[in-house]
Amino acid sequence: MSLSIPVFERARVLVIGDCMLDRYWSGGTSRISPEAPVPVVHVQASEERPGGAANVALNIATLGAKATLMGYIGQDEAGQSLERSLQAKGVNTHFTALPNTPTITKLRVLSRNQQLLRLDFEQGFAGQDHSQLVDNFAAVLAEHDVVIISDYRKGTLERARELIQRAKAAGKPVVVDPKSADFSDYQGATVITPNLSEFSAAAGSWKTEEELIQKGRALMQRCDLEHLLITRSEQGMTLLSGQQAPINLPTRAREVFDVTGAGDTVVAVLAAAMATGLALEQSMALANLAAGIVVAKVGTATVTVAELHKALHAHPVPRKGVVSEAELLEAVQQARLHGETVVMTNGCFDLLHAGHVTYLTEAKQLGDRLIVAVNTDESVRRLKGPTRPVNTMENRMTVLAALGAVDWVVSFSEETPERLICAVKPDYLVKGGDNDPHKIPGNRCVWDNGGEVVVLSFKDGVSTTRTIAKIQTMEKEK
Repeated sequence: MSLSIPVFERARVLVIGDCMLDRYWSGGTSRISPEAPVPVVHVQASEERPGGAANVALNIATLGAKATLMGYIGQDEAGQSLERSLQAKGVNTHFTALPNTPTITKLRVLSRNQQLLRLDFEQGFAGQDHSQLVDNFAAVLAEHDVVIISDYRKGTLERARELIQRAKAAGKPVVVDPKSADFSDYQGATVITPNLSEFSAAAGSWKTEEELIQKGRALMQRCDLEHLLITRSEQGMTLLSGQQAPINLPTRAREVFDVTGAGDTVVAVLAAAMATGLALEQSMALANLAAGIVVAKVGTATVTVAELHKALHAHPVPRKGVVSEAELLEAVQQARLHGETVVMTNGCFDLLHAGHVTYLTEAKQLGDRLIVAVNTDESVRRLKGPTRPVNTMENRMTVLAALGAVDWVVSFSEETPERLICAVKPDYLVKGGDNDPHKIPGNRCVWDNGGEVVVLSFKDGVSTTRTIAKIQTMEKEK
């Protein structure tokens, strides 16, 4: 999978959820209040930004996609301000204004790019008659490609299951940003995007990566979810899709100033990319890229297409060829940041023949990048005897690197490549012949990381040993 930025202008995304207004007061602090041991902030600037589901819609519109937003506001100044600011940014608003419930507003006080205090003004929308909201949703559903359920547990989405059922019946994928600890509230969703805290509340605690994956799959089955995308802060993201191998992406963040609204950006970019026709894995990689950008900003924020392009090309995947172990690990890191899957195999590859080429070609078809780990000359002698290898390690690696299927060639000197495999943690570990996956070195590291161990068959009648024996026979007959 090669990551690229799609044409977002053709995407149409319908967002429904808890809408908020975020207000920011900022200024310098140089003294402590004489009234209490708290800093005095000399407010010098104020700003308003859409929050919650409104921030999701704003993120979509900033990408150039069509965003329609549905939810509740109050019949108040804050609601009018929120609607004006969204419409000015190109968001198509379908608000239901309530006479006796205020618009949810969050006031943050900042100094020197640090949040000192947050004040919440809200009553929530639980217990409302949601019939009009549901009817409005059904009326505009056909005009959109993807639906986002943006839940902040403020009451707007008490009928979330009905909204999901209507969307799925209309053939619209549904992306859910959850807050409920009971994921059955989102029964039937296409993809749900909890963070670690939200996932733990719904699935329970875990100790190992394998247990996390097991709990995730059990949760998906229990709630009829097609995909589960767990956002894991500094650990990146993990995507579960049925019984397929999990896809793990490391974080793209270099500096983190504020995680406010990062989840909104993830779900917005994910859904907008899906709406353009991009595959879920690629959409996830773009969302991961966007998350790394937005956490470097203060407060609820958005990302632009230009920022995505810049971030995508700031860390290109290293060139193909023979690499050191350190270079390999860096290359794998960058490949994963680009949403690419990694395949790894190993062997002596003394005399390269048709069996090797067929095997390596089939291995490459499992993913985007193929690593070949090659035994050093000394380790080959320990395995094959004093007359081997016929070709030096340098020559063997050079020939392998010239194959179109091979991305990176690296050497290892140990009896097995287990240590190297555990460092790389490939998505697929591949061996040939009649190997038992449970006896292949490095298998546990791969499985624990959610990867697969695959055994491919060799081409019949072709081997290095047979080739050498044939050459020796021909020499004797001369």
